[in-house]
Amino acid sequence: MNKNYYAVLMAGGVGSRFWPVSTSSNPKQFHDMLGTGKTLIQKTFDRLNRFIPTENILILTNERYNDLVLEQLPKVKQDQVVLEPAMRNTAPCILYASLKIQKMNPNAVMIVAPSDHWIEDEAAFEKDVTACFDKCEKENALCTLGIQPTFPNTGFGYIEFEKGSDENLKKVSQFREKPDYETAKEFLAQGNFLWNAGIFMWSVETIVDAFQKYQPTQYGLFGEGISCYNTEDEKAFIQENYAKAENISIDYAILEQSKSIYTLPATFDWNDLGTWGALYDKLDKDRDKNAVVNAQVLLEDAKGNMIRSPKGKVVVVDGLEDYIIVDKEEVLLIYPKAKQQDIKKVLNRVKEKFGDQFA
Repeated sequence: MNKNYYAVLMAGGVGSRFWPVSTSSNPKQFHDMLGTGKTLIQKTFDRLNRFIPTENILILTNERYNDLVLEQLPKVKQDQVVLEPAMRNTAPCILYASLKIQKMNPNAVMIVAPSDHWIEDEAAFEKDVTACFDKCEKENALCTLGIQPTFPNTGFGYIEFEKGSDENLKKVSQFREKPDYETAKEFLAQGNFLWNAGIFMWSVETIVDAFQKYQPTQYGLFGEGISCYNTEDEKAFIQENYAKAENISIDYAILEQSKSIYTLPATFDWNDLGTWGALYDKLDKDRDKNAVVNAQVLLEDAKGNMIRSPKGKVVVVDGLEDYIIVDKEEVLLIYPKAKQQDIKKVLNRVKEKFGDQFA
C-alpha cells in the first residue's frame, strides 16, 4: 500500500431521519442498517482499508462516540480517533485532521469520506479515488467525486462542471444548493451536473494552503496548535480552542472559493442512505415490494413497506401500503414513507413529550 495515502472518515453525525434506530447516543453509522452483518462504519473502513494503510485512517467523531468507534473498529488505535469536543460543521474538523496528517507526513494525499454511505462496487471506488490521488500528487487540485444523477433529486446539492473537456476529471464551474424540482430537471437536461456526495480528495499541502488563503482566521486558530498535534499536549489545546472555531462547512469555507476544483464522475453505484426510503431503495424486495431487515414476517395485503425489527422478531402486517415500520426496544414507529422527511420533526415532538431517553 502507498504510505502517502491517508483517509479521514467522518463519523460524527446523528442521522436523525433514521430514528428510532439511529439515536444521539448510538447514530446510524454504528448500526447494521442493511442487514449485512457489518455496521456502516465497518463497511466504510474496510472499503478504504483496501488501498489505504490501516494506521493512516483517521476517524473524525464526537467525543461521546469514542468508545463505539474503538469497539467496532478493533484495528484502530486511540490516537487515530480524532475527537471533536464541540459540533462545528465540517471545515474546522477537516482542517484539524489535515494539520495532524501534515505533521505526520507532509507528502500525504487524503480522502475525506462520510462513514454512512452505501457503495457496492469497491474496486470501482478504489480506482476512482486513486485517479484523484494521482492528480492531487501532481497538481494543487481539490477533487471531489460526483454521482451521475438518475432522477431530479431535490435532496442533494449539485456540482456543475465545465462542458467540452475529454478529460475524466472535469473542472468545476460551481457548486449549486439543493434545488427545487423544476431546477433539478433543468440540471439533468443540461448534462453537466452531478450529485455532490461529499467525498473529497487533496494533498495536505493543498488543503492547508487553501485554509491559509480563504480562511485565515480559522487557520490561525488551529495553526497555533501545530507543535501540540500528535503529542500528549494536543487534547488540552483542542479542548481550550475548538469551540472558538467558526461553524462553517468545507463547501462554503473552501470549495466555493477555490478556482482549482475538479470532479470525477463516479463509476460506482452510490446511495447516501439519508432516509428510510433511501435504505428501502437499496434492499431486496419481495413480490409485493416489501423490504425486510432482521424480522420474520407474516404479511397480508401489505405492499411497498420498509420493515425493520430486532433480529428474529415476528412481525405481522395486514393492510398497510408504503409504510415505514420500525421496532426498536421501547419505540415502535409506523409512519408513511411519503412523509419520511418529517421524521426529524416527529423526533423533536417525542423528545418534548416523553424526554430525551427515546432520542
